[in-house]
Amino acid sequence: MRFLATAGLLICVLTGCNRASQSKEAIRESVIDYVSGKVNVGSMDVDVTSIAFKGSEADATVSFRPKGSGPGSGLQMRYTLEQKSGKWVVKDKSEAGGSPHGAQANPGVTGGLPAGHPTISEGEGKK
Repeated sequence: MRFLATAGLLICVLTGCNRASQSKEAIRESVIDYVSGKVNVGSMDVDVTSIAFKGSEADATVSFRPKGSGPGSGLQMRYTLEQKSGKWVVKDKSEAGGSPHGAQANPGVTGGLPAGHPTISEGEGKK
């Protein structure tokens, strides 16, 4: 009987070690790891504003703003993360089925438009 209890406890511990924490802080740390090679995260306040956990995946909305600025400044990005080896990892754009940053594509336009720019129809602006 004691052996079964010990074996059951061992199984719970081992399976728990491979599961990532479902917390805002765990998601925040994973996103910071992902973007730190691209931007100076040390000069920003990074906050997870929403998370939807779906089994071994999570969809998160994260706000980035310069340190000391008000809550209305900065920008929000959307990320899809997955559990790998007990940690959350941001999925690449191709794996997430779109932009990991939640960008909206304008048909017929290559590159991005600045925030607030009106949409451009195909053929518009051509001479």
